[in-house]
Amino acid sequence: MSLLSFRGVSVRYGSHTVLKDVSLDVAGGEVVGLVGESGSGKSTLARAAVGLAPVTTGEILLDGRPVPNRGRARPVQMVFQDPYSSLDPRMTVGESIAEAMRERLGKEARRAEIARLLALVHLDASRADDLPVRLSGGQRQRVALARALAARPEVILADEITSALDVSVQGAVLNLVRDMRRELGLSMLFISHNLAVVRYVADHVAVLYAGEIVEYGPTARVLGAPQHDYTRHLLAALPGAVRRTSSGNGRPAPTSALKEQT
Repeated sequence: MSLLSFRGVSVRYGSHTVLKDVSLDVAGGEVVGLVGESGSGKSTLARAAVGLAPVTTGEILLDGRPVPNRGRARPVQMVFQDPYSSLDPRMTVGESIAEAMRERLGKEARRAEIARLLALVHLDASRADDLPVRLSGGQRQRVALARALAARPEVILADEITSALDVSVQGAVLNLVRDMRRELGLSMLFISHNLAVVRYVADHVAVLYAGEIVEYGPTARVLGAPQHDYTRHLLAALPGAVRRTSSGNGRPAPTSALKEQT
C-alpha cells in the first residue's frame, strides 16, 4: 500500500489559477473523498497526478518519490467520469483491458487474466468479446475500473465515476468500490460533488473551494460537524435526508437508502 502526496500543488493556465498551494495525502489502503462544486479544481488535481495537467509549482509524490507518468507500468491510474467516451468503441472489452496490462502474456494467460479482472468488477468473462456499444453505462464503468486494475496500480483516482450513471446503478458501482478497497487494499482519491456518495465510500474528506482545500478530516466529522462556511453551504444545499446517510452507530447507510438519496 502506497502513500500519494500532493505538496503545495498549484496549476495555472496563463493568468488563471485553477489550483493554489494544494496539499493532501491519500494514505495506503484509504479512500479519500474530494468534494466541491463544479469548477473548484477537483478534476484538475487528479489530472495533474497522471500528467494530464501541468503542475506550475509544488510536487506530487508516491512514497516520497515523483509519480512516474510514462510507460506501461504506471502506479497511479485514473478512471474518468464518462463511461461512454473512456473506452475505444472499436475495441472489445478484452482488448481494452489487455492493452493496459503491464506484461505481455500468451493468449491463454491473457484470457485468464481478463476473466479474473472482469470477475473483480462483477462482470461475466463472456463480456470480454463484447464491444462497448453492447454495454450499459454501469457495465462500461465497471470495464473502465477493470482496465485501471489491469495495470496493477497502487492508487486509483476515481473522477465522478457515478455522476453519469442512472440512479438505479449508482449504488452497485459504489458497492464495487468498497469491495475493491477491501479485497485489494487499494488507495483511492474519490472525486464527487455528491456528499452522500462520498460519505458512503470515503474514510476522510477534503473540501475544495476555488482551487484551495478549506477543510479536511474524517468523513463523519467533516460532514457531521463542518468547521468551514463553504462546507456548511454544500451541506445546506442538499435535501435534509442526504445529510443523514449514516445510521446513529456511524456505519454507512444501506445501498437502497443511498439510491433514494442520490
